[in-house]
Amino acid sequence: MSSKSKIMSMSDAVSRLVRPGMSLAMGLSLEAAVPFAVGYEIIRQQRGDLTLIGPISHGLFDMMIGGGVVGRLVAAWVGNAATGSGYNFRRAVEKAHPRPVEVIDHSNLSLATALDAGSMGLPCGLLRSLSGSEMVRGHPDFMTVSCPFTGRELTAVRALKPDLAVVHAQRADDAGNTHLWGSLGVVPEAVLASRQVLVVVEEVVSSEVIRSDPNRTLVPGFKVAAVVEEPWGAHPSSLQGYYGHDDGFFIDYAKSTREPEGARAWFEEWVFGPTSRRAYLRKLGEARLAGLRIGRSAPAAFVEYGY
Repeated sequence: MSSKSKIMSMSDAVSRLVRPGMSLAMGLSLEAAVPFAVGYEIIRQQRGDLTLIGPISHGLFDMMIGGGVVGRLVAAWVGNAATGSGYNFRRAVEKAHPRPVEVIDHSNLSLATALDAGSMGLPCGLLRSLSGSEMVRGHPDFMTVSCPFTGRELTAVRALKPDLAVVHAQRADDAGNTHLWGSLGVVPEAVLASRQVLVVVEEVVSSEVIRSDPNRTLVPGFKVAAVVEEPWGAHPSSLQGYYGHDDGFFIDYAKSTREPEGARAWFEEWVFGPTSRRAYLRKLGEARLAGLRIGRSAPAAFVEYGY
């Protein structure tokens, strides 16, 4: 481990980097590599009144809303991708339970465009897909403009610059240089747009391993404030090359959280009961984990970087 190591425990990383009222970009790889372990720890520490930014989040935002730590959403969709509705999200919007949540609607493309603009230091991005839609009308972050070259009607979307991007990835070195493969979603854009990055990985590897494949280093260490080594930290979502999607967990979560009483019981059982990820994995059981590990190897072809 180098003298400049950024490795922290999950508890320390959340305590140091996540402050009430911050904006967090999470769930950036769409339905894969969702940083659930970070979400659980944020709920345990009650780092509240957060603005969550993300395209789909696959259940994570619903959990964090139910955990009472969300004040605002900037998202394209919130729910449980395995079953549909996110019941904690619906209760927050419809009944202000457990607290009211402000929702800023985006499409997947407009969110990606806003993060891309933020990554380049621009005040806004441009897109055509929302022209003529109801989404633009009265939206605080959209504006209809004319192209100065063609006169064509376009939609300008305000740039997004989150306080913190939270990324779950396959591996990183102790300085935060991170390898990520599989579904990328808007990870590269969000990482560069955000002021800081918290990286959670399945394993910490040597810098030599990272340098051996520079094209896979999608999170540069200079943006990273902390690295947390947390195997299975994306469960119940999947992570390419490590484990698959736990369909049963999402189905059980939906059944348990349909009503407020069941949701409270679910949080006690799965978030506040297991106080560490190791305890969470023991609760899942080795047989369940074995069923999620990759069953068919599909390695990439060898790449030569020499001259």
